[in-house]
Amino acid sequence: MKPVSVGPFAVGGGSPIAIIAGPCVIESADHALDLALAIKDIAGRCGVPFIFKASYDKANRTSGRSFRGPGLEAGLRTLGQIKARTGLPIVTDIHEPSHAARAADVADVLQIPAFLSRQTDLIVAAARTHKVINVKKGQFLAPGDMRHVIAKITAEGNESILVTERGVSFGYNNLVVDVRAFPMLRELGYPVVFDVTHSLQLPGGGEGVTAGLAEYIEPLASAGVAAGVDAVFMEVHEEPSRAKSDAANALRLDQLEALVRKLQRIDAVAREQAVTHTAGRVPNGAHA
Repeated sequence: MKPVSVGPFAVGGGSPIAIIAGPCVIESADHALDLALAIKDIAGRCGVPFIFKASYDKANRTSGRSFRGPGLEAGLRTLGQIKARTGLPIVTDIHEPSHAARAADVADVLQIPAFLSRQTDLIVAAARTHKVINVKKGQFLAPGDMRHVIAKITAEGNESILVTERGVSFGYNNLVVDVRAFPMLRELGYPVVFDVTHSLQLPGGGEGVTAGLAEYIEPLASAGVAAGVDAVFMEVHEEPSRAKSDAANALRLDQLEALVRKLQRIDAVAREQAVTHTAGRVPNGAHA
């Protein structure tokens, strides 16, 4: 697997685990900046590569009354200010092909939401920016189906691809994570991200909102890292109960550092075992 460069560091290719984190949506310019600085400080203490994530618009909310964010113009202005102030690489969702080039002026990574992972025009527009493209696997797709999504991006000459697992629909109002999906996705040849917080959604399970099971972030993230993912995606908020989007499955900011340090320890063991396994493999045609 080739590593993908994001800002000053690499994701995948044997590199230590990276963290993608931030609020689900930009609630205000000051709030987003404060969170970016706080998470950057934690990432610096842990020595972990960090990409800041926040959405300028959440177009796929459960209810039409739900908060969507500041919109394209104000949202990108805020993300640009955060990037200039912190020096952090930025990832943000896009929902329309016309947004791709505009978002690419600011973001290092353009993210394709899971519900839109088969929207060809959107994916092609994102690919043509030649930014890193992070595609979330749809809740309705098998891991192997992502080869078709990847092919749409590489057909535009863009090989900077991240593939994100975020759970699969299981009946009504529920998602499950099949740990087999992580090695299956890695076999496609690109770094794999585990969106642990969205995997704990109970879609539409609340009263006009998405419910969630944030209490299981730590065990689920640990399992994903042990299975060899290259980055972990987490929505983080200083007080999740007040978050304007995905409140029920966000990680509390004051729990982030301990979790990151635990994931780093698991990642170190997982990568060591992967190297040992590779070194002991008998080449094709050879005899043990």
